[in-house]
Amino acid sequence: MENNLVIETVDLHKEYKRDEFQVIALQNANLQIHKGEFVALMGPSGSGKSTLLYLIAAIDRPSQGRVRVLGQDLQQLSDKEIAHWRNEHVGFVFQTFNLIPVLTARENVELPLLLTNLSKKERIEHAETALKLVALSDRMTHYPRQLSGGQEQRVAIARAIVTDPALILADEPTGDLDAHSAQEVLTILTKLNQEHGKTVVMVTHDPHAARYASKIRYLEKGELLPEGSPPPA
Repeated sequence: MENNLVIETVDLHKEYKRDEFQVIALQNANLQIHKGEFVALMGPSGSGKSTLLYLIAAIDRPSQGRVRVLGQDLQQLSDKEIAHWRNEHVGFVFQTFNLIPVLTARENVELPLLLTNLSKKERIEHAETALKLVALSDRMTHYPRQLSGGQEQRVAIARAIVTDPALILADEPTGDLDAHSAQEVLTILTKLNQEHGKTVVMVTHDPHAARYASKIRYLEKGELLPEGSPPPA
């Protein structure tokens, strides 16, 4: 990767068709994020910040433009290749946790490892290590319904990091949490960034959460504002 560049988007554009209307969700977004940065993407609802994150994660594909992540041009990959690439290199944290209710915390965390060549014993060991990192070693056999919202999100973070990805993407990770749980989650993301060298990109509308990041980029009406721009009025 040139100059430790982890993420590069060039003239990124995304349109959605709703009925007979074309909705521009993102236009001409040029972004560079380097290894070890913790970047917050901020903006009002509908500004395009989650769209940008989903394009970086290859969960969605752009209408125009280019996305290069960890040296890989994502447009060159098939859907099947993208799934394996993302599982290996990207940990994604959703606002709504997305845990499977009938699986324990450890089983939820183990899920991404099913796409690897690890043995069952190795998968369990990796899942338990990830849960220890988020201070949930005493909740491994608990089901989501037995956990608080903050604990569920920490399980989701453990699931995101269990494959040891270089990049962690978080979409409003504190949006459904109380203040104490939100601080715990933000502290974990900071620790993963500062102590474990993970590059972190977090979408948030919360200025308090954004202060945990080393850099803030603002979006407004589908446009990524230039670096150093003040928050939209």
